[in-house]
Amino acid sequence: MHRFHLGLALAAALCTPALAAPPAEDAQARYQRERAACMSDRSGQERSSCLRDAGAALAEARQGRLGNGSTPQDWRANAVRRCQVHAPSERALCERLALGEGTQQGSVEEGAIVRELVTIVPGDAASAPAR
Repeated sequence: MHRFHLGLALAAALCTPALAAPPAEDAQARYQRERAACMSDRSGQERSSCLRDAGAALAEARQGRLGNGSTPQDWRANAVRRCQVHAPSERALCERLALGEGTQQGSVEEGAIVRELVTIVPGDAASAPAR
């Protein structure tokens, strides 16, 4: 059996709710929700940083600069590109994980998302234990 784990600890600044919100959503309503999350300590960030990020996201949205126009297809392609650092023998497994195969545990709020893909790799007869 072969297990391939890919742990992703994402920086809080990259996981601000403003960056993940749908583009059609009203910026002011989104800001109010983010501010409420900051005040109730549900954001996973330190309060002053959370409020600063929410305010900055509102300002960027008002100027039409929130988001970079990337699509889910761009995100998947980027995830697959990050697998290039792995040895060729592990790269295909990494790409399968990046495209959604396997299981996922944890969350950004918990500090990490751990993805696991378990594959069965047949052994050769020479390495099998003698009976």
